[in-house]
Amino acid sequence: MQNTKNLSLEPFFNLSMDLLCIAGFDGYFKKVNPALIQLLGYSEEELFSRKIREFIYEEDRDLTARYRDNLKNNVPLVNYENRYVTKSGDIIWLHWTSIPLEDENLVYAIAKNITHKKSLEKERIEHLISLVDKNQELKQLNYTTSHDLRSPVNNLLSIFGFLDVDKIEDPEILETLDYMRRATEGLNKSLNKYVDLLSKKDASELELEEVDFTRALQHVKLSISSLLNNANVTFNVDFSGLSGVQHNVNYMESIFLNLLTNSIKYARPDVPPVISITSRISEGSKQLVYTDNGLGFDMEKFGDKIFGLNQKFHHNGDSKGVGLYLVYNHINSLGGTIAVESEVNNGVTFTITFK
Repeated sequence: MQNTKNLSLEPFFNLSMDLLCIAGFDGYFKKVNPALIQLLGYSEEELFSRKIREFIYEEDRDLTARYRDNLKNNVPLVNYENRYVTKSGDIIWLHWTSIPLEDENLVYAIAKNITHKKSLEKERIEHLISLVDKNQELKQLNYTTSHDLRSPVNNLLSIFGFLDVDKIEDPEILETLDYMRRATEGLNKSLNKYVDLLSKKDASELELEEVDFTRALQHVKLSISSLLNNANVTFNVDFSGLSGVQHNVNYMESIFLNLLTNSIKYARPDVPPVISITSRISEGSKQLVYTDNGLGFDMEKFGDKIFGLNQKFHHNGDSKGVGLYLVYNHINSLGGTIAVESEVNNGVTFTITFK
């Protein structure tokens, strides 16, 4: 067997298509591979002479600095995304895995250029927003048209009520008037039914069943187990107060998925996520209470926007502004409500009340 101790890793470092670098705890690059130099467009001398912070997109600097402090405490950084600015002024997205060596005061890091992926995601989100807006406009147009048509139809019915048919002797006219009255009554019933269907359509098409909270949560946790493990998430779960509710299982799993991934995305850099989920019956209402210890929200500033589509409250590269919008609609479409309490750097609590 060949002795690997004498093998040089220099060709691997220099030929890698991924972006490789070694950084010091002092915030400077110590070694970079050609792929990183080519992508950023700076010379090796320029990269070594300036602090890494200066190459990072301004909005991402503070959060990145907080994560770098964890590296100095010998805590690896995985699945972190931030933006860099190239020498030509282009903004690129990088996905990092960084491993610190405390005894050497060095960080060994590998990154991938995910700018194209981010562009596709942004395009998909924009299409989604456009489709949602158009769908809402069409629904509103249908509802408004159906609703407004009822007024002239009701007026026609009133006219038929005013007619004194005893004064009409022609049997053909009487028959025609009777056909017109019945047709108008039928149109009125159809419009009323259509308006009711439009207002109930989303909920009426869903398959409802008794959803077990534990089973739904376990299914979601299994699907993102790697993400949960990397984030070192601690769970405090108690469903003894209420084991489940009549709901749509796909909606419930989506609720758990979006809340869990949000807690990981918006965790405080120096504090592992702690997620508490409990169920209860409060004043006759079935409730689910979800709490985390993350970055939280400024309720005075964002309180009325939290569940809006494409709303973002932190400079987080993975934020799409869709998760809480979906949670809200999954709950609201079945007659439930969701309330939020939060403070900056003191986590968030969502209280879901089911119909």
